[in-house]
Amino acid sequence: MICLVTPGTRDANNGNWRTAARWSRMLRDRYRIIVQTAWHGERAAAMVALHAKRSAESVAAFHSTGRPVAVVLSGTDLYRDLPGGGETARSLDLAARIVALQEDALAHLSPSWRAKCGVIHQSAPAIAHRAVKDGWLRCAVVGHLRAEKDPLTILAAVQALPKDLRLRVRHIGAALDPELGRAARALARRDDRYRYIGALPHGLARAAIASSDLLLHPSRMEGGANVIVEAVTSDTPVIASRVSGNVGMLGSDYPGYFEAGDAAGLAGTLERCASERGFIARLRARARSRRPLFRPEAEARAIRGVVAALLA
Repeated sequence: MICLVTPGTRDANNGNWRTAARWSRMLRDRYRIIVQTAWHGERAAAMVALHAKRSAESVAAFHSTGRPVAVVLSGTDLYRDLPGGGETARSLDLAARIVALQEDALAHLSPSWRAKCGVIHQSAPAIAHRAVKDGWLRCAVVGHLRAEKDPLTILAAVQALPKDLRLRVRHIGAALDPELGRAARALARRDDRYRYIGALPHGLARAAIASSDLLLHPSRMEGGANVIVEAVTSDTPVIASRVSGNVGMLGSDYPGYFEAGDAAGLAGTLERCASERGFIARLRARARSRRPLFRPEAEARAIRGVVAALLA
């Protein structure tokens, strides 16, 4: 049996949970899999633990049995917690294998950790792009409202845009920070270009991405965003903050970046998209070049390889 530990839950509907659920499906034809938020002593041959810090207790306890652990790095692991050492670093020291979800993460690891780290790009089935061509620039933002996802930059960018710009923004995600939820609802009341929808089931959120001209992704830190994969595999270009996790997904030379927290820069990029439709075509062509990385069969092969290495 293989134990998959994730701090995410089905009800939370976040990236950790979706990754664990997808990997469970990819492994279940070869192994018996259990998915849980912590290890409680169940007999298992190996563990795959998402989030080095939040799963640190399970990693240490399982490692003490002499059985192997793979640790999957989150964005907060890499860009907030790892520089301070502590539980995050200890999880990586104990891991037989380390997994990063995008290629730029490797540059942030010490040589000893990098030597046992591999990259598994997350995946999503390709679906048809269904944006309406009526002169409006339709944008989706998909991510729970919390500081790391930086929804305030979206709100400020919308307010900085000219009032006559034909733009619509749908913002999807639970208000995990109540103050950010209040700010989103306040903007929605006074500016009909912006709609705060709240949480949606995964399928509806994905449909919203596929029916948009752009996905806006302003994160301050990111381990490897599922929503970027879902945008690229539905032929929806991405406008993203230039942070390591996004660069590792889209490539260092992708033309659709703005600096993290730069609402004016995001607004300027949106104005360019609205006035220069050739720019969106350019973004789409560059995103298409990344699609082979995000195929389900490639992700399945990679996670099966990690588990096989743990059991060897």
